[in-house]
Amino acid sequence: MKRALAIVSPLLAVPHAAWAQAAPEVGSGLLQMLLGLGFIVALIFGSLWLLKRLTAPRGSAAQALRIVAGQAVGTRERVVIVEIGDTALVLGVAPGQITTLHTMPKAALPQLPQGNTAPAQQFATRLRQMMEKRNAPPA
Repeated sequence: MKRALAIVSPLLAVPHAAWAQAAPEVGSGLLQMLLGLGFIVALIFGSLWLLKRLTAPRGSAAQALRIVAGQAVGTRERVVIVEIGDTALVLGVAPGQITTLHTMPKAALPQLPQGNTAPAQQFATRLRQMMEKRNAPPA
């Protein structure tokens, strides 16, 4: 038994010795990679925060303007209703151009009924029917 242990012991020591020499290199490379990754992630979050701060509307003008509705009328064209104080503007928005289509008092805007969920309810009902039909046992 002692003789077998004497033969096996140097064989086990060689991989351990090789690993012990390589361990500091692997550890320092892993640490360098993690620090670089952390720096990149921090740089991304810092850039997003700075972009948000620079593009955020400021002052009372930001609170006076509100987009009420918008509808695409082409691939790059939209019609937008904007409230400014007591006035509502209907604007045509195209690349490089904004045109006033109509001006009206804010009170003249049509009031949408609150809680209008008819399309959502129709979709939910239709989806439920399709799921029941799909999961029904074969006849």
